[in-house]
Amino acid sequence: MSGSDARALSRSLLDLCRMRKLTVATAESCTGGLVAAALTDIPGSSDVIDRGFVTYSNEAKRAMLGVKATTLLTFGAVSKETATAMAVGALERAGVDLAVSITGIAGPGGATPGKPVGLVHFAVAARDGRILHRECRFGAIGRSAVRQRSVVEALRMLVELARGPQAIAKPRRQAIGRVHPRLARTSRRGAIKRRRPPRT
Repeated sequence: MSGSDARALSRSLLDLCRMRKLTVATAESCTGGLVAAALTDIPGSSDVIDRGFVTYSNEAKRAMLGVKATTLLTFGAVSKETATAMAVGALERAGVDLAVSITGIAGPGGATPGKPVGLVHFAVAARDGRILHRECRFGAIGRSAVRQRSVVEALRMLVELARGPQAIAKPRRQAIGRVHPRLARTSRRGAIKRRRPPRT
């Protein structure tokens, strides 16, 4: 993953959000604002990007994003639960349409049992109630590489949610279409029944 990947994704996301009139906020821990930087590096991004929260400490996560102390104590800062709470908190506090959060262990230190270096949790929340979580284990590939890959993954998730929920109308239409051949077969059986009386 390179800086060009992040730039291309940033452009795609901004174009998509402009088309759909969506605004975005970020809540970052281990990336320290790199997602917001990648997005605001694109000229004209101010019509989409509202703000970015850099919540590196647990206290910042509580004070700025409303993450509950019990969530941090029970699950830890690097967890699905904390990432989700960060995204929802950013969404509510910024009043935007989409918010992304990142919390992880970029290394080289900081690993704990069950939480190795390179573990990163992501969450994206939408105003319509959709929430997407993803866990990535990049491995001990170096602090800079973990952070760069995290930026790209976060942008991908934002693009995924910005596209909107998957339409379910098409599968329903297919199901309705399958009924018609059955109805046709029933009428044919009725036609066959009329030919039953044999000639003697």
